[in-house]
Amino acid sequence: MLPDHVREDAVPQPEGKELEDIRARRERLRQQYLRPESERPHSTVRGVHHLALICRDTEETIRFYQDFLGFPLVELVENRDYAGSNHFFFDIGNHNLLGFFDFPGHEHPAFSETIGAVQHLAISISAEQFEAAKKKLDQAGVDYLGPDRGVLDSMYFRDPNGIGLELYQEELGIFNGERILDY
Repeated sequence: MLPDHVREDAVPQPEGKELEDIRARRERLRQQYLRPESERPHSTVRGVHHLALICRDTEETIRFYQDFLGFPLVELVENRDYAGSNHFFFDIGNHNLLGFFDFPGHEHPAFSETIGAVQHLAISISAEQFEAAKKKLDQAGVDYLGPDRGVLDSMYFRDPNGIGLELYQEELGIFNGERILDY
């Protein structure tokens, strides 16, 4: 979750009976669908090849991800589905790619946190990289949430396109200090 001063579309949070009902429904869903690890089948896929997002400006996006965050650009080609559009990829570790498209001549609306949109992308980083990233964000004057207010292992902020990013100081397969994947 991004801080209200970073989120343009912050909505009021549920309280009282409404919140109790939501929490009760979550527990029912956990009981019905969340299987113990020993009973869980293996996934039918190998993983995410790449996440494809839309950017406003290719060069601005490359400078932010490669030069500022340190994610190497590994490919830049023409989009096969839209003449003149760029399709480019960054290495985000562990054979994972973060991809972007631009669509020259097409005016896209500004980012909106809505159904079907990416709320945020959580990227696992080491403690050393976390501290280095925090220093860079501070020096660049980028608004972020964390590692304060009980969010000690995460920093949330937006890229130049409005995409929410989380730099998360947990190993892959671990969430809130608990291993949720063990293979």
